[in-house]
Amino acid sequence: MRHEESQTPSAFQLTRSAEGAVLTLSGDWTVWTIGDLDRALLEASGENSLGAAIDVRQLGQIDVAGAYVIDRTVRGGSPCGYTDTPVRILGSHPSVERLLNVARGAARPCPLEPLPYSGLSLLVERAGRGLAQAWAELLDTISFLGQTLATIAALLLQPHKLRWASMFTVMESAGLNALPIISVLSFFIGIVVAYLGARILADFGASIFTVELVAYAILREFGVVITAILLAGRTASAFTAELGSMKMRQEIDAMRVLGIQPMEALVVPRVLAIVLMAPLLTFLAIMAGLMGGIAITWSALGISPLLFLSRIQESVPIEHFFVGMIKAPIFALVIAVTGCRHGLQTGNDVASLGRRVTTSVVQSIFFVVVLDALFALWFIEIGW
Repeated sequence: MRHEESQTPSAFQLTRSAEGAVLTLSGDWTVWTIGDLDRALLEASGENSLGAAIDVRQLGQIDVAGAYVIDRTVRGGSPCGYTDTPVRILGSHPSVERLLNVARGAARPCPLEPLPYSGLSLLVERAGRGLAQAWAELLDTISFLGQTLATIAALLLQPHKLRWASMFTVMESAGLNALPIISVLSFFIGIVVAYLGARILADFGASIFTVELVAYAILREFGVVITAILLAGRTASAFTAELGSMKMRQEIDAMRVLGIQPMEALVVPRVLAIVLMAPLLTFLAIMAGLMGGIAITWSALGISPLLFLSRIQESVPIEHFFVGMIKAPIFALVIAVTGCRHGLQTGNDVASLGRRVTTSVVQSIFFVVVLDALFALWFIEIGW
């Protein structure tokens, strides 16, 4: 109370001249004295006070609170609006310039008014942002892929460091447990391809070539692509959810504290398990698809299973089988890396986990389709 009574009342005068506005200060401008002037300063602020010089020749004591209301007045009364333009000070004072710089440094910039975009401008802007984000995601995926491959190479040189139990567990849960749904779906895909081929080729009197159509489609594309898409939807999402939950519960941070590397303990076993299981799942998917084709050609065209298999052996080169099998581990590697990357980049909230799971599935399927197209062009060029 004594400190408040020892303060000299603050006062101001705002004048304009040919040289510009001048805010003349007098008395003490501290937290104890500026309360009565706050409303008057706001009323005087605006265009009249914007960029005004400050006359401090009659100014007494000043603190940060006083410097704030003075700086706000010079900014025209706006609570925001940081600017690098120095304040003009008339006279001398031991601390006013330093306190004004502190107050101005704490001011937040005013939000920019949105530009009046047209529909085309918004479309172009969103497309540009999307391309930039896609490029950043691609670079992150490539970087994580390189880190994963380097870790796998280091562990293969020291096999005793591999977590075999974790790898076999993932092989069972993400590999063998996916076998029923992959086989059933491939069987029905074979039925659809054989039925459409029989109906279309019958118009040209070439129903017998339905066998070759089914074999080419299942061996080269549908067997491996259906397997990869199901792994993307089933396994990539599971990897992201598992690692993301561990990240949210800070289990991964605890592992690092204990000296356990998440790449070695969590990522490598999952990646190796899926890469090893993908060729087996693809092979069984191919067999199931051919069984679906046999079922339709036998029932609709009267082509016996023996004739079906013999025509495949005579007319379909073995390279078509290898095309599908070569693509299987590559697709599995990309799917596993994408799922693990998004799991490790999950935030600390459930919403982030949900977004990462969705993104991992979408990106995995996208990478599979793009890689399949690139493989198709490459195999055509080499004559396969």
